[in-house]
Amino acid sequence: MNVDRRLMRAVETLGYRVTAGDVAAAVGLPLQEAERGLLALAGEVGGTLQVAESGDIAYVLPPNFRSILQAKYWQLQLHALWQRVWGVLFYLIRISFGIFLVVSIVLIFLAIAIILIALATQGRNSDDSNGEGGSWGGGSIRWWVFPDFWFFFGDTSSRRRSPVSSSATRGRSRDDSEEMNFFEGVYSFLFGDGNPNADLEERRWQLIGQVIRQHQGAVIAEQIAPYLDLGDRPSDDESFMIPVLSHFNGRPEVTETGQIIYRFPDLQTTAGQRRRPQPSLPPILEEHLWRFSRAPAWQIMVAIGLGCVNLIGALMLWYLLGDGEIAQELGGLVAFVASIFWVLLGYGLGFLGIPLGRYYWLLWQNQRIRDRNARRYRYAAILANPSTEVQAKLRAAQAYAQERQVDEDNLAYRSDQDLLEQELAQSERIDRDWQRRLKSE
Repeated sequence: MNVDRRLMRAVETLGYRVTAGDVAAAVGLPLQEAERGLLALAGEVGGTLQVAESGDIAYVLPPNFRSILQAKYWQLQLHALWQRVWGVLFYLIRISFGIFLVVSIVLIFLAIAIILIALATQGRNSDDSNGEGGSWGGGSIRWWVFPDFWFFFGDTSSRRRSPVSSSATRGRSRDDSEEMNFFEGVYSFLFGDGNPNADLEERRWQLIGQVIRQHQGAVIAEQIAPYLDLGDRPSDDESFMIPVLSHFNGRPEVTETGQIIYRFPDLQTTAGQRRRPQPSLPPILEEHLWRFSRAPAWQIMVAIGLGCVNLIGALMLWYLLGDGEIAQELGGLVAFVASIFWVLLGYGLGFLGIPLGRYYWLLWQNQRIRDRNARRYRYAAILANPSTEVQAKLRAAQAYAQERQVDEDNLAYRSDQDLLEQELAQSERIDRDWQRRLKSE
């Protein structure tokens, strides 16, 4: 079974008793999809249906429906396990770029040190007539450099391992730059922290659904325009409402004066409390600007500094290696570094080139975002300072606004009770209603 996780979150947020309109308005799902999802979910977890006399349906789900689903379907268990595994893998990928930078610097400058020492030793050998200095110098190179290299590298890895493992164990959020360690900061410097508007469409339909719900299922086009991506278009062009009508199963209504009102009958039904505080909605769907990096400034400066050191060291090594003969003569670490030199140089160039290119790309993207937000604010200003025509349309929309409540007093059927018991309860309720009416007359 594949249940939309947004639907499950909406059920939990709305108190486990919802209508399809409640869910569609809360998370922006298409109404038909919300109906199908709720019906399937109720059937799988033992939920109940409550049908009002008006024909509206409320779905009542057990609070532990997620546990029921996970115990019933191995796919959901596997997905939950994969989410945990992927979290660890992605963390290792993030810190690997910083680790490779440190390793690259260490390898480059160790190779440079070995070459310089070898060149200095050869210079002394040429001045030493007895030739004993050459064997001593060569032995000192191979004896002194390699143990010191492995000691340094091993010490670095041991120092870095404990915070990485403890951070992975804690599983803390990395959205806060103060919690970002240096290796994560390197990844953030290189590639940023993801698209800040990845959930833009989800937020768009959530806001539109909440606007429609707040106005009791009847709106005008000017109330929806600030949440869409509209260019400069004629004031009488309301074709942008077609996707909204399709998404929430709405229909246009023409008033006697020729004004167009958009009515959404399914969003006029709710299983919640009739008098509830209305959430404060933003005036527009505002896109967030891209940030270059969430890493602290000191981490970015250190990353830039190490990137420059790495690139300068690679260029120095390129000069010292020359045609490659010295790498063949010295062998060992120098030969290994020479064999991967172009990888190290390419990483050094990319380490500084990728953030630079990304910086100018973000400038271009943010300007486009500002332009779109500015257009939405212009549409919001039309609603904030309505003309006489817009005021007339708003008053006309109020005539179509209504809210139907599915509560315990107006149920015609519920799936968790025997039908005979329900008929008996219905007859008793009808008798009480008649007696109350007779007394009132």
